[in-house]
Amino acid sequence: MRSVMCLAIPMRILSIEGDEAEVELGGVVRRVSIALTPKARVGDYVLLHTGYAIGVVDEEEAEQTLKLLEEIAGFSEVS
Repeated sequence: MRSVMCLAIPMRILSIEGDEAEVELGGVVRRVSIALTPKARVGDYVLLHTGYAIGVVDEEEAEQTLKLLEEIAGFSEVS
């Protein structure tokens, strides 16, 4: 059986309107659903997967994850 890996990216919430939020990462702004994360607030980092916030993470964890993703991207450019 083949396994599939899914990736969720931490993004910071800029604004909330109902069950949707405007999130940002690296200058990219998207409108996403926060229906699965009702406790999310402006300024929080949420894990974004396929247009849905699937979890709230603290800022330190989000920054560590983003740093690792940058390192991986840099590694693939060198190889």
